[in-house]
Parts: sequence; structure tokens; C-alpha cells
Amino acid sequence: MPSQPRVRVAGGPLSGPHALLRAGVVWEVLREALAQRARAAGRARLDVLDLGGGSGRFAVPVAGLGHHVTVVEPSPDALFALERRAAEEGVADRVRGVQGDTQDMLDVAGREGFDMVLCHGVLEQVEDPAVALRSVVGALRRTGGTLSLLAAGVGGAVLSRALAGRFTEARHALEDPAGRWGEADPVPHRFAVAELTSLVTGAGLVPGEVHGVRVFADLVPGSLVDTEPDALAELIRLETEAAARPAFQAIAGQLHVLARLPDDQ
Repeated sequence: MPSQPRVRVAGGPLSGPHALLRAGVVWEVLREALAQRARAAGRARLDVLDLGGGSGRFAVPVAGLGHHVTVVEPSPDALFALERRAAEEGVADRVRGVQGDTQDMLDVAGREGFDMVLCHGVLEQVEDPAVALRSVVGALRRTGGTLSLLAAGVGGAVLSRALAGRFTEARHALEDPAGRWGEADPVPHRFAVAELTSLVTGAGLVPGEVHGVRVFADLVPGSLVDTEPDALAELIRLETEAAARPAFQAIAGQLHVLARLPDDQ
């Protein structure tokens, strides 16, 4: 049986088909952005805020790179799991969990104290994404502050509903301003690339790289990945190469934008 590709980070590997396919592209972009920011700041350790970071999917690997991470998370259970995961990976001294959300994040985490903020899977859940994003920006250091923004993509929802034979729901998601496929849709908002970058610009940031995430991963049968030799490795390569291409960003399940504060802040 062929070995599965692994994305290794200090403090533990990001491994397994689901983790690699769903987070591999984001992790590689994030790791390089952290390295660039550290070089520009002239210090090895950055202060990172992970908003809605849950049990530490990204926070713990980021801490494994040597950075200090504050996780703002509303769920006490997730914070307990975060503490346990950080301890297991030997980074408990670099991970701090505090209870909160977008409304009180600046009170519990502080203003203008972070080199980078991770806002992953948050904007699609809030009532007003523009207001929430402005609060997020308030946590960034005025010099060199960088945002990693990951949000649900509307094109991926349309495509997945159509391929499931739910054509009315696919059309509803296509036409709905919030990108929802119906009343039972658990996701309040989905975004197109132009809408997401417009929100970033409106919050006072300069948008940079955009990547499509889960372009194919949610559509390929798991049995194919599990049974075909080298299928997982090839699918990961395909995801990686398609991620930066606008045509495929338009049908991605998630969109990732890297943005920064202007130099004149």
C-alpha cells in the first residue's frame, strides 16, 4: 500500500487524506506568509491570533513553528480540547485560549497586538461580515499586520448541489445574495472572490494572494482515493495547482485570501 503524503510541521504532522485535502493548500500559504512576516519584523517569534480557532487545527501547528498563538473561541469544550492538544504536541507554553467571539474579541485579546490574524470559517457564520471583519482588523499591528481569511465559496455550493441532483437548490444558491441553497442551509453566508476581496478592501486591507480550497476534494469519491494507487498524491497535486487559477477558484468549496495593512498605516 503506497504511503500517504504528509505535510510536516514542527510540533506534529498535518496528515491523512482529509486534513491534507482540506487544509494543505492553506497551510502551505500560511507557513510561507509567517516566514516572510518574521523576516520583515526581524524576529523569529510572531504573535498570532486565531479567531474561532476551535481545538487548534491551525493554532497548534503555528505554535509548533515557534510563534505565540492566542485562540479566541466561544466554545468551552473546544478550548479544553485545544489545551489538551497543545500539551500533547509540547507547545502549551505558546498557546493561550480565551473565550470570546467577533463581538468581544478586542476586549479579550487586545487591540493592535498581533502580527497575523487567522480568520478561518468565521465570516460565513456572522450576521454582518463587514462589521466582523473591521473588528478583526483592529487586532492587527499597524506595521505589517497580515490577515489570513478563509471563507465558504458560493461556487462550490452550487456545483455540489447540482452534482447531487438537487438542481433547484443549486439554482437558489446561485441566485441568492448570501449564496444559500435554501431554508435548511446551515451556512448563513457564502462568497465569490470579488465579494470577499471587496470586504477585505472595505476593512482597510490590501488583498494579496487568493486561493481556491477544496476545488475537487469534496467531489471525488473517497473510495477512489482509498483504493487507487497514488490517487491521493495526485489529487493533492491537482488541488495545489488549481488553487491559484481564477477559473477554479470560482468553483471552490472555500476561498482563502491573504491580506495586509497598507504600508502608510
